[in-house]
Amino acid sequence: MTSAKVYNLGVIGLGEGRSIMSAALQSDRWTLKKACDLNEELCRTREKEFGFSAWTTSYQELLDDPAIDAIAIYTPDQLHFTHACQALEAGKHVVCTKPLLPSLEGAAELLELRRRSGKQVFVGQSSRFFEPMILQRKDFETGRHGDVETVEAHYITDARWFLDKAWSRQKGFSWMYNFMIHAVDLVRWYLPGVTGAMGFGRVSENSRSYGIEAWDSLRFLLRDEQGRIAQVSGNYTMPTLGQHVEPSIGCVIRGTKGVTRAEYSNLSYHTHFAGEGTRTVSIEEKHDYYFRFEGKSHHAGEYQNYIEYFADCLDEGKTALPDAAEAVRTLALMLAMERSMAEDGRYVTIDEILRESGLAVR
Repeated sequence: MTSAKVYNLGVIGLGEGRSIMSAALQSDRWTLKKACDLNEELCRTREKEFGFSAWTTSYQELLDDPAIDAIAIYTPDQLHFTHACQALEAGKHVVCTKPLLPSLEGAAELLELRRRSGKQVFVGQSSRFFEPMILQRKDFETGRHGDVETVEAHYITDARWFLDKAWSRQKGFSWMYNFMIHAVDLVRWYLPGVTGAMGFGRVSENSRSYGIEAWDSLRFLLRDEQGRIAQVSGNYTMPTLGQHVEPSIGCVIRGTKGVTRAEYSNLSYHTHFAGEGTRTVSIEEKHDYYFRFEGKSHHAGEYQNYIEYFADCLDEGKTALPDAAEAVRTLALMLAMERSMAEDGRYVTIDEILRESGLAVR
């Protein structure tokens, strides 16, 4: 029996990249070849933490290394476009944390470069690779829900500590792209034919007291080509009821034969299928695999799951999803959601946004 191929990974951005370093170092499918960050002190911190000394402050070293098969990008959002394009031009596959881009600017250029390069651009939407979501997807793919009628997803967390950060006061700061994108992606995973959205946003006094006018309470209805409805919600600057009552991320699928709810960061999966009654599957024995650092701030197990999925796709010549095209369409949906909020709840379509940007992404 032939052993699976082991791929070489380069990582840029060692803040959030902490989790991908852990994932690669513990994976049988990847070798962490080199890590990069402009902050030399952070590089030394990661060296001490992981015993990994092959680091550099020069991204060009990763690009020039012929042994590196893929580069994982965990730099600030506004740098993703440049770093991804440079990696593709260097003949590397790309793994990029969400969002792939902070806007649709440069999307056409990136998609064309990906096409010409023949390399993959895989977006690390980590929520898809958390254990309860994996179990939910298996039930969906085997048809246990029957005909899916609605999908409800949320990301609700008390992130008031963000308000103390200087970057929360920068122009363009939004809760959409670091938080709500997880819920939006889960909906698009199950209803890929979503055509648009309508919704409302509100800025709480908690935000305004810091001089921040970013919507922090958000509610949306989405609809797909078949008329199926999805609900997406988020709250970010108010108290919560706690994880045991109100998990930060939840995805509910309601179908003609069953209903399920997958949760994060609870390792719990709830089901009600015909003839079975209501059941809860606890996967707490995998806690240490998913949450490797202090608290639950870094969930490296999901990252390991998705780079191993990516390796399997490379083995089989399959496109790893979400790819660049899917990520761009999700971004267009989020821009439609933002426009709907700004226009008092008007239903805004993805195609409207894409046409204005000169894109035609399916």
